[in-house]
Amino acid sequence: MRGRNDAGQSKRPIVLCCMMIVCLCLLFLYFSGSNGQAKSTAFEYGTKFSRTLGWGSDDGEDGSEESIFGTGDADDIKPKSFPVCDDRHSELIPCLDRNLIYQMRLKLDLNLMEHYERHCPPPERRFNCLIPPPHVYKVPIKWPKSRDVVWKANIPHTHLAKEKSDQNWMVEAGEKIKFPGGGTHFHHGADKYISNIANMLNFKDNNINNEGMLRTVLDVGCGVASFGGYLLSSNVIAMSLAPNDVHQNQIQFALERGIPAYLGVLGTKRLPYPSRSFELAHCSRCRIDWLQRDGILLLELDRLLRPGGYFAYSSPEAYAQDEEDLRIWKEMSALVERMCWKIAEKRNQTVIWVKPLNNDCYRRRAFGTKPPLCKTGDDPDSVWGVPMEACITPYPEQMHRDGGTGLAPWPARLTTPPPRLADLYVTADTFEKDTVS
Repeated sequence: MRGRNDAGQSKRPIVLCCMMIVCLCLLFLYFSGSNGQAKSTAFEYGTKFSRTLGWGSDDGEDGSEESIFGTGDADDIKPKSFPVCDDRHSELIPCLDRNLIYQMRLKLDLNLMEHYERHCPPPERRFNCLIPPPHVYKVPIKWPKSRDVVWKANIPHTHLAKEKSDQNWMVEAGEKIKFPGGGTHFHHGADKYISNIANMLNFKDNNINNEGMLRTVLDVGCGVASFGGYLLSSNVIAMSLAPNDVHQNQIQFALERGIPAYLGVLGTKRLPYPSRSFELAHCSRCRIDWLQRDGILLLELDRLLRPGGYFAYSSPEAYAQDEEDLRIWKEMSALVERMCWKIAEKRNQTVIWVKPLNNDCYRRRAFGTKPPLCKTGDDPDSVWGVPMEACITPYPEQMHRDGGTGLAPWPARLTTPPPRLADLYVTADTFEKDTVS
């Protein structure tokens, strides 16, 4: 009996060891599987919702390269399909991701608005997947109705509707968001405000397009872009610009409405447009310090405006009588005078400056006047990632002699060779051959 008990006891450690090994294996499989799942969530082929839209596939859920790229030689690889990011990334803007800025501890100057400029993630932190829409996303309302109303489900941010309720920016209406056309300085509608600007400039019939001579507009600090939206009915196209700030991505509203717009800011880099791109720049209570850094932001607008271009500015500095606003107005007036801008009209809450048609005023300035003219080697059309310069961009000699751009009025401008083509060594014949009537 004693021998049998000893034999039984000798087997117990072996059984216990086997059980421990099995448990450890199960734990290993569990944790390795969960880690793998956590790493792959951003690259999954999407949630049930994305599959209902026909996005993604049940094939290749392991994220293998073959599920994204078709088979073939290295020189002949063609995209087959792309994975859809999971729902946590539905509002990810890769190069404008403030979370990334905090995580990477980028040392940016907040006073210069660098945190609103583009900062793209390094390759190892990029998401190679498609950004999914919200779960209850609906097919957008078509233009022109979309100018005035959009689906609330497509832009689940109603903060502005409450914050700007007294200014008629936007109003919640059940499943929709309506845009009455109001703004901080045009509570009674952008259409009346635009007509007033045209009246200030003595344009025929108070039409802002000035018989086709005013076609392109830059709207800085555009809010939900109602100004740009209402310009379209006058055959004027505006590019609306605003940062992704505390107002929860106003540009998202603009794009959902069908209004040309993009996320950006007047910070340290040039805006991505060549010189002399716009006939009118507009700022309605855009809260920009135009005097900072020797007027560098106003000089960026100067670079972008065409000869005889306008800057319409609606802000307390243009009309308020308190000490601080008067100081800003005095300094700003002195700055634009040194830039050779003149007041075209000043009425109520708005002032409109006009840029000179040629270089005569620049050449008459006293030696050492600031801001200086840009150096001869500066290329005003080089813009991507190029720092702004606190200098005035003079006109090319031919444009100076012509006293303007020489552009035809719209819509003839669409098929008429612009004089600027000569700078690119493109002949009128080449332009006409490439132009489809």
